[in-house]
This record gives sequence, structure tokens and C-alpha cells, in this order.
Amino acid sequence: MVVKNIPSICLSCGGCVGVCPHDAISLEDMKIIINESKCNGCGTCVIFCPVGAMTLEDKPTNEVER
Repeated sequence: MVVKNIPSICLSCGGCVGVCPHDAISLEDMKIIINESKCNGCGTCVIFCPVGAMTLEDKPTNEVER
């Protein structure tokens, strides 16, 4: 799982930045940036977000072309 931010409802409050135990979220120019290589999908930010702007999604799988 990986966390995604929904910019259209995000308040850019930065609360998720402070609660991420993996330091995977930053706030740059009032936009939430998620470092997917650091995010382990724990969901702490999803639970904390007051407006539901953080969601958990399946990590995309790279399909091998035949």
C-alpha cells in the first residue's frame, strides 16, 4: 500500500507531515509531497487527516510485456 494525497480537498495544514513515522511526507509550496520510497503504507496520516485528503492505495505493479 502507498499513501496518496487528494489536492482538491487537502487543506495543506501539514498535520500529516508531523505524524508520519517514516518521514515520508513533506509540505513544499503549500503542497503535500509523498516520498513513495519512504512510505510503507502504515496509514497513520490517513487516520490523522481531518478532511480525508490522504488515502491508501495499492502500489502499482509493473506488468511484464509479452
